[in-house]
Order: sequence, then C-alpha cells, then structure tokens
Amino acid sequence: MPVNPDLQRERESATFAVEELTHVKDGGKGKTVRRRYIESLALNDSDFDWSDRSFITRDEEYSLAVKHGILIEQKIKKYNITDQEEQNAFRNTVMRKRQGNAIGLHTLMFIPTIKGQGTEEQQKKWLPLAESMQIIGTYAQTELGHGTFVRGLETTATYIPEKEEFIVHTPKLTSFKWWPGNLGKTVNYAVVMAQLYSKGKCYGVHPFLVQLRSLDNHQPMKGVTIGDIGPKFGFNSTDNGYLGLDHVRIPRTNLLMKYAKVLPDGTYVKPPRDKLAYGSMMYVRVAYLHMSAEALAMACTIAIRYSAVRRQSEMIPGEREPQVLDYQSQQMKLFPQLATAYAFYLTQQKTYQLYLGLLDDLRKGEYSSLQDMHALTSGLKAFVTSAMSNGIDVCRLSCGGHGYSHTSGLPELYTMYTHFQTAEGENTILLLQTARYLMKCAGNAMSGDKQTGQVGYLSDTTQENSNIKSESDVLSFEELTNVYKHRAQRLVKEAAMKLQTEMSNTKQQHVAWNSCHIELLTAATAHVHYFIVQAFIDTLKTTEMADSARSILTKLCQLYAMYGIHDNAGDFLHDNYLSPHQLSMVTKQMVNTFALLRPNAVALVDAFDFPDGILASTLGTYDGNVYEKMYQWANHSPLNKDEVHDSYKYLQPMLTSKQSKL
Repeated sequence: MPVNPDLQRERESATFAVEELTHVKDGGKGKTVRRRYIESLALNDSDFDWSDRSFITRDEEYSLAVKHGILIEQKIKKYNITDQEEQNAFRNTVMRKRQGNAIGLHTLMFIPTIKGQGTEEQQKKWLPLAESMQIIGTYAQTELGHGTFVRGLETTATYIPEKEEFIVHTPKLTSFKWWPGNLGKTVNYAVVMAQLYSKGKCYGVHPFLVQLRSLDNHQPMKGVTIGDIGPKFGFNSTDNGYLGLDHVRIPRTNLLMKYAKVLPDGTYVKPPRDKLAYGSMMYVRVAYLHMSAEALAMACTIAIRYSAVRRQSEMIPGEREPQVLDYQSQQMKLFPQLATAYAFYLTQQKTYQLYLGLLDDLRKGEYSSLQDMHALTSGLKAFVTSAMSNGIDVCRLSCGGHGYSHTSGLPELYTMYTHFQTAEGENTILLLQTARYLMKCAGNAMSGDKQTGQVGYLSDTTQENSNIKSESDVLSFEELTNVYKHRAQRLVKEAAMKLQTEMSNTKQQHVAWNSCHIELLTAATAHVHYFIVQAFIDTLKTTEMADSARSILTKLCQLYAMYGIHDNAGDFLHDNYLSPHQLSMVTKQMVNTFALLRPNAVALVDAFDFPDGILASTLGTYDGNVYEKMYQWANHSPLNKDEVHDSYKYLQPMLTSKQSKL
C-alpha cells in the first residue's frame, strides 16, 4: 500500500536529516545501530506471539505474558546480549509492543536489589540462581495499609539468636503486601521489606529474601498466603499480588547485609549512611525516566502523524479541508508535548550518567553525593511521570473520537504507563522528599554555607528582574536558564523561610511541615524543572551533531522552556522577575516557534524511530493509511464473527411482535 500523500509531502518538507536526530536521542550513532539490531531480534523472532491482544481475556493475556517473560530471558542468553542497557532494550521492545512481561520485576528490581544490597557472599549464592531463573523474584514493599511511607510498614522480621533465624510476619490485614508486580501467581521468591527487630529493639525497614512458593510444584510455602489482586485500570498482563506471612522463618543470612548487619548474637551493625537502602529505588526511578520519555514519544508519534493525515472543516470556504495539524490550536496541544518528549530523553541521559557516577563513588566509600542524587531522582520521577501521563491524554484528545478506540494505541498506552505516577513512590510524597532535602540545603545556603551539586544555585546571586529586553532575548539560552534558576531559587528559599516561621510559631515540626505542603511541592517542582531545562541546553552545547539537527533541536529546547514559562506564568510574575510585557513576548515567540516547527513535525516524530510493530497503532502507522487499517482492525472484532449475534434471542421477541411491525 503506497504512503499517504500528505505524509509523504510532510517528510519531503523536512529541513534536517531524521537519522541525525535519532542518533542524538539515542546518545550516539553506535547506540542507534545497536538498538535497532536488538529491536529487530525481538520483532523478527517467530517464537514471540505478536498477535493483537485487544480481543483476548485476562487469563489469556497473563499466560502470554508469562510465556514472553521466560522467552525474553532465554533469548537474551541465546543472542548473547550481555550489556545491561541492551538487555533492557530487548525487554522493552516486548513491553512497548504491549505484550506484557510477567517476570519484569525479577530483572528490574529483584536482581538489582541483590546486587545493590547483598554482600559478596550473598551475591555468589543468590545471583546464579536468579540469573539462571532457578528462582524468580519480585520486590515486596507496598502494603495494603502503607505505601510510600516506608517507615510506617507493619511487616516485621524478628531475630531469634538461638536459631539464627528471623520470623517474618504480617500481624494484621493492613500489613499484607499489596501491589508488587508478578507476585500473585508467578514468582517463588521476594525481597520483602520489613521492620527489623533484634533484642527487643526496632531498627527500621530492611530487605529480606523470603521463599514464597515451592521450587518443586509452585505451591505456597507454609505460612504464606498469596494471590492476584484482580483487574486494574491497565497493565492487566501483570499479576500484581497480595502476600500474607504467618510467622515464616528464614535464616539470618537472608537479610541482605551489604550495609546493615545482624550478627549471630543479635547485635545490630548500622549502615554508614541511611539512604544506602534506597539504591534499588533510585535505579528504578532512573529507568522510569527513559520509559516515560518513550511512552510520551509514542503518543506524540501517533497524534502528529494522524493530525497530518486527518483533514477537517473549512479554513477557507470552498477550498479543500486542511490538515488538522495546520490549526494553531492543534499545534498548541501537540508541539509542547513533542518538545517535552525530547527534553525527557536528554534528561534521562544526563541523570543516568550522574547515577553511574554515584555508583562509582559508593564503591569507593564516598557518600557525599548520595542525598543529592536521591532527592533528584525522587523529584524527576514525580515530575516526568506526571507530565508523561498528562501528555499522553492530551495526545489522545487531540485525535478526536478515534483516539478513544483501542486501535489508536493511545488508551492502552495511557493505562499502561499512568501507573508510574504511583508505582515505586507516589508522586506527591516523592516531591516532598525532594523538598525535605531542599529545605536543609536552603537553610545552609542562607546561613552562608556554599552549596554544590544540583543545589549549587541556592548559593548564587540572582538579579531581581530579567534582562529580557526584546523578543530575540526570549530565545537566549542564558536568559531562559536565568529565568528558571531565579524561579527555583526564590521558591525554594521562600518555602524554607515559611517553614522556619511556622516552626517558630508552632514548635511542632510535623504541624509546620503540613502547613507548608503547597510551598514545598511548588519548590520541588521548580527545582526539577530547572534541572530539565539545564539538561536540554547542556546537550545542545556539548553534543556533536549536524547543524540542521542542532537548529531544529534548539527550537524544541526553546519551545520547552517557553511553554514552561507560559504554563506557570504566575511563578515568574509573582515577584516581578518577569513583567507582563516580557511574558507577552515569551508567548508570542512560543507561537512563532509553532510555525517554525510545523514543516518538520512529522520528521521530528519519525526521528523517535518507532517501527509499526512497536507503535501498535493504526492512527500512527508509518505509511499513513489510517482509515483502511482501522476498518481492517474493526473487522477482527469477535462480535463480527457472525452476521447475527447470539444475543439476538433477546431482541427477537420485541422486534418480531405484532406491536412492533410497521
């Protein structure tokens, strides 16, 4: 089938080489080549079932996810994919195809937790079993009654020195583990987060390896109550589960003891730093940044390609209906989301490098950057996943009624990824964790202590008013950076000062903290937003690329920053750093940028480089033959199997009665 002529014209109008921007998005040409190779291995492997899942039951969906989960790990070994990033790319190819992976938490959290929290001896024992799939595990932290508030977890692990054992117990219903992925029916082990008790004292939450099911017949172990929590908003290929533990005994050595330890006599040896236990969560949150960028990029690809194919209404009476993408209102919906997707890709690259640097520091026994990184990844996870989820829905709505159909790929994309906002830390709580660190740093900065790292700007001096004098100044990276820097510094310090005032008035920290939640959340958001703008600009300054690619990426960066100012205008006007006139110039330049991006819109989503097999959308198909493929898809509905459905037996008495005849 030939390419839709509108899409063909769009691609011919591009002012840059699509391949160049793909390389930047991927982090280099070599990575693009390898990613495509890894994706092709999965997509061209006939052992995977790539059939449409729109018309199957949940039981079938879960079974397929188990099959694929095992196949993924077998294929990774068969194809000798040894690099962790490439292994994740192979797994994500299957997940982005929306086929599910019922052992995803095994590789995403179970194995990394053993690596990050286990001693060398523990790693030698457990990693071969986990990596060979002799044991399959998950990460069990969230409980029915407690989630992000980890200190409130009710599961206990009480040490018995006479037996050198822990008794792991969920004392009441609210202490049951609830939500861990793959827990319900798949795994036989879990890292269980529980309150450690020894010699009558509680030492807080620690990770314990607990066997949940028999290695012989998969039946639950003695004292283990386990099952699936039922259908969810989405992601129903995954068996999120519940877990009750009734005085389950495990050896002392099943406490992961790389940092904190319990000696045979019950003596507790505390870790060198409290935040070391958050290593697994930081890894997952960095992974969420990439997956969120991918999800938003897929939504943008679908919506922008479809908007170039779809023609609607009369812009000029008597003329052909224009492409929906020509409407400025459609550009206002989609182009900021497009810029945001690129911003998130580049932010993830920078954050991942910072994370690797942190791991090197920890291996050397250096912990100075740990809190900074924990605060950054917590805030980024909250900011990025929220923007991603909202952005996917904006893309869905921009496709009109067709966006509501599963054939668009957008409803499942939304339900599959929106859970990132509450998984592995609820976003509001994570922003408050970031804010807690910022309040400490702001207090130090206001006391004259110079701050470094991601909070170094708190010690800088800033001007009271922006230097933007003309519309061209609005596009200056220096001025855009200063705008975001001033906003972050002001909001963080104002939150710190209000917190100090509330503390002096109430003398109760928890009351003062609760009284400042709005300011704290706003401050943390501004801090993260500033980091993302910096990451985008830094990439443009430091990355080699063709001039044409740099030019279009610069426009996207400017749009991302300008839209953020437009969308949060109150923050920038509040202390008159920006005047109403300057804000008007920002808005005008933002709209002008829409027009500059318009000829390249389709090429910009082509640069995300999603094969149709991964995109799984009739609206976003590369050839643009949307309507033909929608009709073909609809004809596969089971309701169309017979011309007259079995339910006609309920209609027949009414339709064939004498009273109903015309």
